[in-house]
Amino acid sequence: MPLQNRVTPTGEIIADPARGLFTGNRGGKIHDPASKRLLPKRRWASKAWICCVLRFRGRRREVMGPGYTNLFFLDEVTALAAGHRPCYECRRADANGFAEAWRQAFGLAERPRAGDMDLILHRERTRTATPESGSDIAALPDGAVISDDADLWAVRGSRLLSWAPDGYHHWKARPSSGTFPVITPAAVLAVLANKYRPVWHESAGDQC
Repeated sequence: MPLQNRVTPTGEIIADPARGLFTGNRGGKIHDPASKRLLPKRRWASKAWICCVLRFRGRRREVMGPGYTNLFFLDEVTALAAGHRPCYECRRADANGFAEAWRQAFGLAERPRAGDMDLILHRERTRTATPESGSDIAALPDGAVISDDADLWAVRGSRLLSWAPDGYHHWKARPSSGTFPVITPAAVLAVLANKYRPVWHESAGDQC
C-alpha cells in the first residue's frame, strides 16, 4: 500500500503509487516513524518548503523514517503550485535562477534570501484554504495551475493540461479570455512570468 507522501498542486498530501520526478520536504518531520503516517493536524515543520532531486551525492534515506518527511511531486510545476521552491543544496543552479526571477519580478536590488522568500510563500499558501479567484487566463504564465470543472489544469502555451498524480493525460484549448481560480501562489506566478522555466513531467510533452 503506498504511503501518504505524494503532493498535489493544492498542497494536499495523498497516498498514490506514482512517485514522480522530484522529492522534497516541509522543513522537517511531519509523520510518526513508527506508523509511517502523517501526524494529525500538522502540514509542515517549518516555513522552508523545498523541492529536491531524487538522487544527490549517493545519499540514501529511509522514506518516512526517523528523519524529515520525504514528499514526492509529479514534477516541478506541481511543487511550485503547492508552494515549494527549489532547494539550494541539491538544486543550486535552479534555486539561483528562481531567486533571480523573483528579484526581477519584485524590482529588488539583490536576489532575495531563501528565508525571505519562504516568509512570503508561507503567507500566501496559508492565507486561505481556497484558491484565489478572478485571475485572467490570458495573463497566466506557463506552469501556472488552475482549477476548472473540479479538475486541475496546468497552463502550457495554447493548451491546458489535465493534472493527475501520474501525469498529464489529456488537454483542452486554453481560453482566450475569462477568469479562473488559480492554485499557484501569486509570488510564484510572478517568478514564472519572469522567465523561470520549471521542469515538466515527460507526459506533458505528449500533450503539446
